[in-house]
Amino acid sequence: MIKIICVGKLKEKYLIDGVTDYLTRLRKYHKIDLIELPDSNIDSEGNEILKHLSNKDYIISLAIKGTELSSLELAEKIDKTFINNPNITFIIGGSNGIRQDILDKSNMLLSFSKLTYPHGLFRLILLEQIYRSFKILNNESYHK
Repeated sequence: MIKIICVGKLKEKYLIDGVTDYLTRLRKYHKIDLIELPDSNIDSEGNEILKHLSNKDYIISLAIKGTELSSLELAEKIDKTFINNPNITFIIGGSNGIRQDILDKSNMLLSFSKLTYPHGLFRLILLEQIYRSFKILNNESYHK
């Protein structure tokens, strides 16, 4: 299973529509669960995130200081991770980031760029990249 834990609710219709579209596309390939948590302070958000983590999760926290991967490398990472782990959990923190103990618990810190994105838009970008990964892994064509 893929879990995506996100802090904050989407408000913009275009983002809701995009996220819904990619979740539908992804479910053709894999079970996916998107967990929205309320915006609060970093400590409360961290407590809520921890409630959704399991010892079986391979945790990938999204962080500016994380490792940058190409789309091909992300696809390979997902493929290899599922060999030994039943769950991959991606965490998108709130506006203050992700609490340090969760970063320490993470198996990987992943960065898409040194740029800062709005959290709702980034959620859509992450879903698109996970979808692209499954298209790559299944040797299916997808726009470049």
